[in-house]
Amino acid sequence: MRSSKIRDREMNEKVEPEDSPTHDSQGTVSDDDEIDYSSKPEFYDQKLDDKDELWVQKQRGGRASDAVLCCPACFTTLCLDCQRHEKYVTQYRAIFVINCRIMEEVSQLGSKRKRDKRGSHIEVGPTAAVAFKRVCCSVCSTDVGVIDEDEVYHFLNVLPSEA
Repeated sequence: MRSSKIRDREMNEKVEPEDSPTHDSQGTVSDDDEIDYSSKPEFYDQKLDDKDELWVQKQRGGRASDAVLCCPACFTTLCLDCQRHEKYVTQYRAIFVINCRIMEEVSQLGSKRKRDKRGSHIEVGPTAAVAFKRVCCSVCSTDVGVIDEDEVYHFLNVLPSEA
């Protein structure tokens, strides 16, 4: 009986090896203490933000935009100058884009059709349907919108950011 009590007590005691991180926690040195701040960082430029802002202003040509649009999958910039849709606030239209690829298949949208009493389709409203082509991100091929016959891009699936 006595030996089982001793064995239980020994099993409940926590024994830390000498090389464990908690063994001498007061002597542990953090990574920050090992950084040498006397040398100039390789990948840091104090003026980089100013240079980037000048590049964006040059690309936009002084025009104001409702948003800067990015791909929702890879965050690649797609448009710097766009206009938000009046009714559908998550949709945008633009003329000048970057990093976009137009898919060649054409889809017809915009014609309204109804069935008459015999079940056949009849045209209602404008007879000319609008032809659209899909627009994808050129980096990851995610569908981001469409382009119409007038070469206006309509972005339906994008991430807007402050312009």
